[in-house]
Amino acid sequence: MGDTERTASRTESRMSLLPAVEHETAPHPTHSIVWLHGLGADGHDFAPIVPELVAPDWPALRFVFPHAPVRPVTVNGGVAMRAWYDIKGLAIADRQDEEGIRTAVAAIEALIAREHERGVPSGRIVLAGFSQGGAIALAAGLRHAEPLAGLVALSTYLPLAHALAAERSAANAAVPIFQAHGTADPVVPLALGSAARAALAALGYAVDWHTYPMAHAVCPQEIADLRAWLGARLR
Repeated sequence: MGDTERTASRTESRMSLLPAVEHETAPHPTHSIVWLHGLGADGHDFAPIVPELVAPDWPALRFVFPHAPVRPVTVNGGVAMRAWYDIKGLAIADRQDEEGIRTAVAAIEALIAREHERGVPSGRIVLAGFSQGGAIALAAGLRHAEPLAGLVALSTYLPLAHALAAERSAANAAVPIFQAHGTADPVVPLALGSAARAALAALGYAVDWHTYPMAHAVCPQEIADLRAWLGARLR
């Protein structure tokens, strides 16, 4: 089945959903992967990887690739672009936009609730993201009140790390985490990814950690490794 574009037209009684690109691998999906793009991209960015990521024996999946809101981004001279939250300087983990991060987490919670309405429970939902999107996937997933199928954090870091011990959900204390990073990443330095891994390990999370000889990108070996990891979560 092909990609479709969904708009954010919902009832006024519930938070408006972000617009998204959606792709169903077969009718009546039983599992969902909500995949968040990086700064300045949109939901179309990772949709093309679906054919090479999905194995034929997997259950029917719904991929949801939401578009982040358009907002001014300080580090880019205040130019408006799609961003999950503001980046206030070149040291991206400093002076974090806590309000923006928490607003993005609420938006992802609304998308998860929508999957529940469509018959997919939290235990069959994977949250994934690249760069800024990976940061939100971690922030939302580790705080989600029900167990998730897994978290995927690509070329990213751990936002609001100072608050995680107090705010994390016991339901996701054992959530599987796939974390990957490029060894030559000039945007999100490898040190930030390694620090995230260490912080998660210190709190008892089991992180499947991978590094690749690449910059701020995704490579074929990474997709192959992620495919194997997702297969174990979806079967």
